[in-house]
Amino acid sequence: MKLHVLVDELETARLAVAGGATVVQWRLKNVPRVDVVERGRATRSLCARHGVTFVVNDDIEAALMLGADGVHLGRTDKGAERARDHGLLLGLSAASVAEARAAASEADYIGVGPIWETPSKADADPAIGLEGLREICDATTNPVVAIGGIDAANAAECIRAGAVGVAVIRAARDAAALRAAIDAAL
Repeated sequence: MKLHVLVDELETARLAVAGGATVVQWRLKNVPRVDVVERGRATRSLCARHGVTFVVNDDIEAALMLGADGVHLGRTDKGAERARDHGLLLGLSAASVAEARAAASEADYIGVGPIWETPSKADADPAIGLEGLREICDATTNPVVAIGGIDAANAAECIRAGAVGVAVIRAARDAAALRAAIDAAL
């Protein structure tokens, strides 16, 4: 869970895995499931060869078709029970203490954010900052992965605020620097 990278193509996944990513989340938005699965096969194989956890974003069926290790569901996504029934690692999103507490009984980990403003998600909630992250980390026993505006310059701050790891989209190709910052903060 230390370094969770969200990718939509194989080359970024390769760079991230080589740089020390511990989780690769396959995230293709507004793409038919058949394409998510077809395009995800090589990334799934890469992760399996390197012992990196492979998670599919938002789509339990695609996760099952790809033989993924897990699925990450957003706050409005349905299917947590189905994911659990199939033994998938389950990540759930939260942006507040109340949401984190509501997710706690089902989630294996909670993705919390956005910590800072981010251009990667047009419909993102307002940033919660490090104090909001700290409050959520203190309110749950679930592992927390911080997301939103994170890069090598600020990743350690998230770890010091209580997160077990960080998730990145834009900074995925900078995995080695991120991993070094995270490891130094632990």
